[in-house]
Amino acid sequence: MEIVACPECDLLLRLPEPPVGGKARCPRCGDTLATNPADPLDRPLALVLAAAIVYVVANVTDLMGLSVVGRRASTTIVGGVIEMWQQGETITALIVAFCAVVAPGAYILLMLLVLLAARRPPAGPWVGELLRWAEVMQPWSMGEVMILGILVALIKIAELATVDPGIGMFAVGALVVPFTSITVTFDPREIWRRIAHGRP
Repeated sequence: MEIVACPECDLLLRLPEPPVGGKARCPRCGDTLATNPADPLDRPLALVLAAAIVYVVANVTDLMGLSVVGRRASTTIVGGVIEMWQQGETITALIVAFCAVVAPGAYILLMLLVLLAARRPPAGPWVGELLRWAEVMQPWSMGEVMILGILVALIKIAELATVDPGIGMFAVGALVVPFTSITVTFDPREIWRRIAHGRP
């Protein structure tokens, strides 16, 4: 039984291990302090694998196509970054590349390594370092912000050109679902317990 402080109201209390599938809540504010899911690694791992597949589709297929006066052009996310770079929009290109390609890819890769390594105890201290980096990358994986930006751009250019959304655009939108689901189902405390105790 460990002593923990509630992250919401700072109440100190002794926290027993919740039953399988159960949660421990703060008696003062009701915030969830601990969970004990029946599948602490399998479900997040499945979601990370799904996110990896959708991420690859989002980056290798066309994001959108534009038709103007009989001419048609299409681009991928990386193609858009390269085009911005060539037109002198260096800072914008770097931000888009980091938030739309590098950060989501790094987050997926790091989470995949963490979850696979934690399945084979004892989990080494390096797993904790990977988990820290995954938590750093997660807020920068802004698929929903990118989708919002694309929609705003589409509304502005809809009067000037015919816009055909590509598979890549739908994949970027779909990527929001597994990312959110990973956040909901993944409990980092389970990884830290496996690192500290080397238990399966």
